[in-house]
Amino acid sequence: MRAARSGTPRAGSKNLTLQFLSAPAPMPDITMKTIDGKTISSSTWRGKVTIVNFWATWCPPCRAEIPDLIALQEKYRDQVQIIGISEDEDPPEAVRAFAEQHHINYPIVMKTEAIGKVFSGIYALPTSYMVDRDLKIAVKHVGMLNADATEEESRVLAGMASEAKVEYVEDSNKQLIKNAAQAKEIPGIDLAKLTPAQRTEALRRMNSETCTCGCTLTVAACRINDPSCSISLPIARKIADEAATARP
Repeated sequence: MRAARSGTPRAGSKNLTLQFLSAPAPMPDITMKTIDGKTISSSTWRGKVTIVNFWATWCPPCRAEIPDLIALQEKYRDQVQIIGISEDEDPPEAVRAFAEQHHINYPIVMKTEAIGKVFSGIYALPTSYMVDRDLKIAVKHVGMLNADATEEESRVLAGMASEAKVEYVEDSNKQLIKNAAQAKEIPGIDLAKLTPAQRTEALRRMNSETCTCGCTLTVAACRINDPSCSISLPIARKIADEAATARP
């Protein structure tokens, strides 16, 4: 990360503590095509901070953070580039209609197998990666972004002045999911046997119904945080079975 800081610190930044990876991994080269048919190459991201945001139209916290991402893109258009990776199973036309309706001002790409290989281990939405100006993955966020913290992270990575406290942490393969995130994969549950509509309904219920084991988390969050839980597993299986037999 570059040490130079330019400009005036943002008001309130000294009250924030930011965490970046102590050993950021280089971003592999990848080429993507947007829902508008344009080609995006990661090789062109150098010099800007890039936020790669995995989301879906059916995901409430994903939709909730979109206005903040739009505002961030508008405010820092010269320093920050946001790219939305849609995990929707609907066709690109439906996602494009959603983007137009919500006035999304950054490129949207449908997730592909190649993208999944570069950004692996996404088990909940939204999940966002921040890539620094040297094309290294500086931080990964699971769950809804905090607008103030994301703006300050963007400023620091872009070399802008900040009074925020910065900490460097080791990468962790497991980041616990909280209620702000929507799980898309559930340990112990085979969702592949369901149709897209059935899978969406099953995930909706697992991400909204509370587990009765006492953890106070949703069924989905409990399964991810504690796959050995004997309470959440039968609940999740029942939800999946009911979704599979539900009338369209």
